[in-house]
Amino acid sequence: MRPDELEDRMRRLECFHAIKCPPGSWVILRLDGRGFSRFTEAHCEKPFDRLFHEWMVSTTQAVFEEFSGLYAYTESDEISILFPREWELFDREIEKLLSLSAGLASATFAISCGAVASFDARIILAATDDQVIDYFRWRQADATRCALNGWCYWTIRKAGQSVQQATKALDGASVGDKNEMLFQHGINFNNVPLWQRRGCALYWEEYAHQGHNPILNQPVMTTRRRIKVDRELPMSDEYTTFMQGFVTASAV
Repeated sequence: MRPDELEDRMRRLECFHAIKCPPGSWVILRLDGRGFSRFTEAHCEKPFDRLFHEWMVSTTQAVFEEFSGLYAYTESDEISILFPREWELFDREIEKLLSLSAGLASATFAISCGAVASFDARIILAATDDQVIDYFRWRQADATRCALNGWCYWTIRKAGQSVQQATKALDGASVGDKNEMLFQHGINFNNVPLWQRRGCALYWEEYAHQGHNPILNQPVMTTRRRIKVDRELPMSDEYTTFMQGFVTASAV
């Protein structure tokens, strides 16, 4: 047996190592908190906790920056990160992208909150710009739906109703019914913070920076790049136009 024959045979058992995202496709990474319902029950204010939101933003930023993302979106306990078509990190290997991103997200969140936490990861592949836009519109629609349900459920619970009573009250209720339900408790859903109703985005922005030229002894302006945390996203058609700006810019 050749010295490297055993290694070659064992390497061939790594069945998924060679699977890569197809060249030229849009890649979206989706991360979800594992068992976060129990975590938030124990540690967070309901229906929304600002500190939990900040932990999610910090986690999103860590993965977004480390993996060279184009656009990131977070709502509740999930994160979606879009990569440019030409993205080549890790040679587009799916196994590495999933394992490393889930590990980084889990570690970042756990350090932020001081408790054990873990994320799972999956890959969404999009062939067209429209599929990318539809994906993020879908996630924002989910954020709005979950926010309304969460506000209704926990408003009812805090009013003294049981889990079963709150669940029954929401069963079959329309969007209008739910808004009216909140209004009867003095809550206008339209006044709930936008990051709760529409989610939060992270993306790169350029800004002017004033430096100093020591040779000429005069100020000099340069353009730098930083991550913007956007908690006031548009919705519906305006969000479509907003997202088109990212996919179009990536193609230039």
